[in-house]
Amino acid sequence: MHRTIVAALALVALSACQPQRADKPLVKDAQVRLAAVPGGPAGAYFTLEGGAKDDRLVRIDSAVVNKIELHESVMNGGVMTMRPITQVPVPAGKTVEFAPGGSHAMLFGVDPRITAGTGVPMLFTFASGTRIEVEAKSVAAGDDMGGMRH
Repeated sequence: MHRTIVAALALVALSACQPQRADKPLVKDAQVRLAAVPGGPAGAYFTLEGGAKDDRLVRIDSAVVNKIELHESVMNGGVMTMRPITQVPVPAGKTVEFAPGGSHAMLFGVDPRITAGTGVPMLFTFASGTRIEVEAKSVAAGDDMGGMRH
């Protein structure tokens, strides 16, 4: 009996050491770089971590922003341009980065009360129906974004 209990406890301890994948996608390190010109669009950057199943990010909303569009940066004739994207695949167990020079969200009509250091509430909606609320850290145009690529 004692060996059975010890064996069961050992299995529980070993399973606790295994990395656990979240059932749903996660949103991490959300930041909003405010526009250099008042009234201009801001950029949002974050990391998506896939859950147990493939999913797709289909929209982002915020109570303090008129409109948010998903974009990707692409080279076009030697010039970096942006194009809108309607959804972003988030494969199970994989990481998808939204960073300067790559995929990002453009925030149009940001409430003028949002200044550097103000939290920006954001609601991420996925094709599966998962909705994740985060508060993005806002930084001024030119400020360091805490290790993100510039």
